[in-house]
Amino acid sequence: MTTLTTNPPRLITRMRLRLPVLVVLAMIWLAGMLVTAILGDLIRPYDITRMDLMARLAPMGTPGHWLGTDELGRDVLSRLIQSIRVSIIIAFGATLLSAVFGTTLGFLAAQFRGWVEHLVMALADFQAALPFMIMALSVLAFFGSSMTLLVCLMGFYGWERYARIARGLAISAASQGYAGAVVQLGATPRRVYLKHILPNVASTLIVSMTLTFPEIILMESGLSFLGLGVQPPQTSLGNMIGFGREYLTRAPWIMLAPAIVIVLTTLSISILGDWLRDKLDPTLQ
Repeated sequence: MTTLTTNPPRLITRMRLRLPVLVVLAMIWLAGMLVTAILGDLIRPYDITRMDLMARLAPMGTPGHWLGTDELGRDVLSRLIQSIRVSIIIAFGATLLSAVFGTTLGFLAAQFRGWVEHLVMALADFQAALPFMIMALSVLAFFGSSMTLLVCLMGFYGWERYARIARGLAISAASQGYAGAVVQLGATPRRVYLKHILPNVASTLIVSMTLTFPEIILMESGLSFLGLGVQPPQTSLGNMIGFGREYLTRAPWIMLAPAIVIVLTTLSISILGDWLRDKLDPTLQ
């Protein structure tokens, strides 16, 4: 009798803890992308600049070139692995930079209020109204393209979201009892924000990062497609699509592989972000 009465609640608990199938698939795909980016040099079959003119435009499934070759006989799989690494490095670095920059300005606006708050909000409104792609094209066309400049430029994308979120949550948290208590105990504003307010608003900021990450991947792909992103001999997902568009009818696999990776990666991050938002939002518990 004891088994019959205790097993159903345990079964229900296990079912509640079970992850949705789409979330599991998204995690598996993103884990594969991270492993590919980290171990790219070990799993890449050829160097990305190695050319074999005798095997130009070899189709998918060719022995030794399972994803085919491009117009110069370079292995598409090898270039795809390197492109995944470069695109993830750019997207991760830019997302982290945007989150840190925006959150810092949001906390400054919440702490000092007055003219500082008005200045930060005015900058956020200006950034939101400015077409970022046009600004990025202008900067890259004038200063040239490099990995460092590209990461820094992408890092300014979406910072106004973090600033608004951090400001609002910081003001709300500061009005609660725990923030006032540590202030009365002599804590500095820096300690209050880093040790007490930031951990309480981190879940919302993390979810925002999962929304910004795929947007930066698409932005970098668009810039590389236009020829102002990652420059040869380095390669990225958008770079591969840009060079492969001229062979779309004769060798579609050149741009098909990176296009599928972009779609699946952005979709996986979006699915994971939606799931995290539902799990971390206390109003939905």
